Amino acid sequence: MKSILKAAAFTAALTGYSIALASNPAPALVYHPSEGEELDAEQSANIDAFLSELSPLQGVVDLKKAKATLNISSSHYFLGAEDARAVLEDAWGNPPDETVLGMIFPAGASPLDYSTWGATVQFSGDGYVSDEDANEIDYAEMMQDLKKSQSDDNKWRAKNGYDPIEMIGWAETPTYNPETHKLYWAKEMKFGEQDVNTLNYDIRVLGRNGALVIGFIATMDELSQIRQSMPSVLQMAQFDTGSTYAEYQPGVDKKAAYGIAGLVGGAAIAQKTGLLAALLIFGKKFMVVIFVGLAAAAGAVKRFFMGGR
Repeated sequence: MKSILKAAAFTAALTGYSIALASNPAPALVYHPSEGEELDAEQSANIDAFLSELSPLQGVVDLKKAKATLNISSSHYFLGAEDARAVLEDAWGNPPDETVLGMIFPAGASPLDYSTWGATVQFSGDGYVSDEDANEIDYAEMMQDLKKSQSDDNKWRAKNGYDPIEMIGWAETPTYNPETHKLYWAKEMKFGEQDVNTLNYDIRVLGRNGALVIGFIATMDELSQIRQSMPSVLQMAQFDTGSTYAEYQPGVDKKAAYGIAGLVGGAAIAQKTGLLAALLIFGKKFMVVIFVGLAAAAGAVKRFFMGGR
């Protein structure tokens, strides 16, 4: 318990949000090998060492930067920003991203399990997003635009040593609830030469000053699992009193330069980076993990390599 509290406090100091723990911290993480997978003693030891450095949390997570909270039930667990970046960058091979506030996972699975999903949590502070265009969007046309924009994103990825992405299409057509001001959609993508296509299932919770961004990262094989989990994850996120969508004050609060169409299409990121599909860089490499370079003296997990499956 002390180690979990210490890790939570350290992460809060780095990322600008605090974590309020419930009386039932999440159980320790255990790796579940996929069918037919065999690990040697060194691989197993390094996997265990990596997982032991992660601090899974349950209960109320206070995202101060977003002025929002997550209520993590016993059916899920939360990893803070430092742990989440270790998973995304070291274990799953993604580019660094300092905007990640944490990740949500299903209870009973570790981030290294072949068949598990993880959901990143971020905050877009571009201002109030008007939903006036919600019923006027042609999502088929939008998908064609996204596919065309992918070539520019892939040029950047190639220069920086990352696999190209092929946009396949919608796995879930965007759906917006005007009463809860929550939006979700899913895209199917192919990363490099991977045999199994990647699924990015996105949730946006609209608030007075911006949007809470929750993005599932998984494979298309896990779409049915995520569809089952999505409603409960959707309910976890709430903006604090004073920062809800209904409390927006026209002429006083900042308003985003885009509406629902821009939110789904990635205009918010395009304005900042010039890459329309920049939010699509998160993927998951499904390989047998072979960890090297553990710093025993500090007990810290360094970067590791991944061997072929």
